[in-house]
Amino acid sequence: RPREYDGSHLTFPGMNPEIELRPHQKNAVAHQLYGENVLLAHVVGAGKTYEMVAAAMESKRLGLSQKNLFVVPNHLTEQWASEFLHLYPNAKLLVARKKDFETANRKKFCARIATGDYDAVIIGHSQFERIPLSYERQERIIQEQIDETLAAIEELKANAGENFSIKQMEKTRKTLETKLEKLRSDARKDDVITFEQLGVDRLFVDESHFYKNLFLTTKMRNVAGLSTSEAQKSSDMFGKCRYLDEITGGRGVVFATGTPVTNTMAELYNMQRYLSPNLLASQGVSNFSAWAKTFGEVTETLEPKPEGGGLDIKRRFARFQNLPELMSSFHCYSDIMTADDLDLDLPELESHAVAVPATPEQLAEVKALVKRGEKVHNGCDPSEDNMLKITGDGRKVALDPKLLYLEDDPDMEPLSGGKVDACVRNILDIRERTEAERGAQLVFVD
Repeated sequence: RPREYDGSHLTFPGMNPEIELRPHQKNAVAHQLYGENVLLAHVVGAGKTYEMVAAAMESKRLGLSQKNLFVVPNHLTEQWASEFLHLYPNAKLLVARKKDFETANRKKFCARIATGDYDAVIIGHSQFERIPLSYERQERIIQEQIDETLAAIEELKANAGENFSIKQMEKTRKTLETKLEKLRSDARKDDVITFEQLGVDRLFVDESHFYKNLFLTTKMRNVAGLSTSEAQKSSDMFGKCRYLDEITGGRGVVFATGTPVTNTMAELYNMQRYLSPNLLASQGVSNFSAWAKTFGEVTETLEPKPEGGGLDIKRRFARFQNLPELMSSFHCYSDIMTADDLDLDLPELESHAVAVPATPEQLAEVKALVKRGEKVHNGCDPSEDNMLKITGDGRKVALDPKLLYLEDDPDMEPLSGGKVDACVRNILDIRERTEAERGAQLVFVD
């Protein structure tokens, strides 16, 4: 049975006396203080910011951590600092600005983190990625990925796996070996302070779903949503989480997001790799193929083609099995709060579906997109055209056809059709009806 945490006894010395945390927030703070790595999977509006701030200050006061590092979206660093000081007015913070991570200033700022005594350091996602791990640790991580890939290849050969799958895994192995050789032969010895030298022993990551695309070693093929390519920022985060696990015994990482699963249930596996790899190992499902075979099932559905030309059969890893066991495992490292669990003071939402008929110009553009998609599928040069460009142009056509022609003619007149045009007309209609009902004029602010 997953452990339950009660934070009703916490007093929070130094907190703004005008602010009282709600019971679920106190429980979440207790989970961060007394538990291991944790995922705060709380709905938007539940107060995750104050939960992490309070946990950081309490852990520093109690001696559970010496230096707390907050990694937040780039545009929110100053807002985070403002809310931090609103909750703890006397907190000593170091907040990264954009210029602090320019080439000329990065070493100085990292040195300030390493040598200063701060209650918390707040930096952006991209800035966090620019603080490197040591070469030795990077080498070890890549070697572990190579060993994992080799083990998967041996398993496929032993079980008479498909030649295509084996070739794909061999290609992955060669890519990793090339990366390892490049790392070893890199003559550039940057003397910037590494992540290990900063003295950080507790990491708080806001909007952690940005790191969902972690490298997977799997024999499953032609399954949408499974990333077998490496996202650099995710691999970097994974290596730093492993380092913190080593020095804290698996108690130094806190992730927070309102959307722990967005596209595929493989993200659930990746979250557990970040936060609770020992639990995966104890259950015998460290390898993704074993985890997928135990808890998931691949389904086939008809989906519209990205370029808009009919339907296509897509295989997705999207159906659960052994759900009670999976959720029990998920609860071991997660603190979950849904809208149904909380009585949040949220405004009532009244939604209206507005059908936007396609104009002749839009239909003509969609036909052109279909032809471009056929050329891409037939193997045209990706530098000339590719599915990413096609889907981008498709969104422009649906949003406002004028967007396709802005580069050629920035001053052209607006075109009829599109979601923007429909939205404007709908807002004007709402204003007219509301003013007629209330007998007052409404003022809309951009």
